[in-house]
Amino acid sequence: MKKRLTVFLAMTMIAALTGCGSKTAGSTETAATTAAATEAAVTTAAAAETSAGTASGKSEQSSGSATAVRVGSLKGPTSMGLVHLMEQDEAGTAANDYDFTMVAAADELLAKVVSGDLDIALVPANVSSVLYNKTSGGISVIDINTLGVLYIVASDDSIQSMTDLKGRTIYLTGKGTTPDYVLHYLLSANGLSESDVTLEYKSEATEVAAVLKEQPDAIGLLPQPFVTAACAQNEALKIVLDLTGEWQAVQGESGSQLVTGVTIVRNEFLENQPDAVDAFLEEHKASADFANDNPDEASELIAKLGIIEKAPVAKKALPYCNITCIAGEDMKAALSGYLQVLFDQDPKSVGGKLPEDTFYYIP
Repeated sequence: MKKRLTVFLAMTMIAALTGCGSKTAGSTETAATTAAATEAAVTTAAAAETSAGTASGKSEQSSGSATAVRVGSLKGPTSMGLVHLMEQDEAGTAANDYDFTMVAAADELLAKVVSGDLDIALVPANVSSVLYNKTSGGISVIDINTLGVLYIVASDDSIQSMTDLKGRTIYLTGKGTTPDYVLHYLLSANGLSESDVTLEYKSEATEVAAVLKEQPDAIGLLPQPFVTAACAQNEALKIVLDLTGEWQAVQGESGSQLVTGVTIVRNEFLENQPDAVDAFLEEHKASADFANDNPDEASELIAKLGIIEKAPVAKKALPYCNITCIAGEDMKAALSGYLQVLFDQDPKSVGGKLPEDTFYYIP
C-alpha cells in the first residue's frame, strides 16, 4: 500500500549549512513561527475555508479496516521521530492508513489544519497554543514529540554555566522567537539581565553557523541538527551548554520541561475517530523509541526521506534531538509549565492567553 510523502523543501539543512552564507528555503521548527505569523496563517486558511469548504470528510473515510489519517510534520527532529512509522505505513503494517506530508515551515501546516486538509500535525509548542486560541479551542495537543534541541556552541572550554556568559556576545536567530524567549528566561533565572550580555540576532540558523565558522571566539545559540553540522565544519566548536539541562536545573521538581515540538489533532477528527487517534499515539511512541534505540537504522531512514542529507550526520545529531513521545498528565505538566514561562515573558507568544485544560488530551 504505497503512500504519498510530499516534501516542500528545495534543499536540505546540511546542504544549506555547507554554503554557510546561503539562505534556507524555510525555517526549522526551532526557529519558531511567531504568534503574528501564526495568526496570519490561520486567518488566511479560515477565509479559504469559508469560501471553498473544508476537506475534513476525506480523513474519516476508511481504507478497508484501517482509518485514513492525514499527518503533517516539519522537516527536522519531529519528523525524525516518525520515520519508523512512515516505513511501517509504506509496508502496509501500520494500524491506520496514513498519508504523510512533510513541510519546511509551520505556517504551511497550520493552514492545512485549519482548512481540514490535515487531521494530525506536529508543530512548535507555542504555536499549538496560538492555534488553540485562534480557533476557539478547535484543536487539542495529544503528545510532546520533541524536548529541547537548543544548545550553546563555542570553542571556549571556560563556559560551563549560564553565568559564564556574562560579558559575552551571543549570536542567535530571530528576536521574539522561542530560542530568544528561552535564552532570556534562563539568563534571568541565573541572575543575569540583557545588559550583562550582548545578543546579536540573525534571521536564520545558517547565518549563526556562518559566524561561528568565520569567528573562532564566537558563541552561538543553535538548534539541532544545525549544531552537529556546524561542529563538523569547525573541529574547535563544541556544545558547552545544553539548554534543556539548564531549564531542568531551574525548574527543579515542577514537572515543567523545555519543549520544542508537540502533536496536535483537529477536535472534529478526534471526536469522530478517537480509536484512530489512540492508535496513532501508540505507534508514534513506538516510532520515537525506535529512533532513539536504533540510531543506525533510523539515520538511514532519515537520510532516505531527505530529512537530513547524510546518514552519518543524522546519526551524530540523533542523541541530541531529544525525540520523545510524552502523553497524558506528564505531557500536561511539562507543556503547561513551559507555556507559562513564555506567557510571563510575552502573552502574544502563546496567543494572548494560556490554553484551558481542554487543550490537553488525556486518554
